[in-house]
Amino acid sequence: MKMYIELYASLMPLLPPGKERFRREIKVEDGTNVQQLIELYKITDELAHIVLVNGHFVCSVDDRKSRELVAEDTVSIWPPVAGG
Repeated sequence: MKMYIELYASLMPLLPPGKERFRREIKVEDGTNVQQLIELYKITDELAHIVLVNGHFVCSVDDRKSRELVAEDTVSIWPPVAGG
């Protein structure tokens, strides 16, 4: 199924090739959950600090495992960041 992934900051190099800076259209198997997507991109739980699905925060790893993705979903992931 077609969906979108957005990776920010130090995670951006993990994105597949594409024209958009931090967003890619991807295809995943039906029934894929958020945690499986994170693991597919080899992102550790520590690096998946903030995870949103369609703009809604997905808090724990358990929530990520139970949240099944559907076509056209957008998963956005941020690592821990600091700034001033």
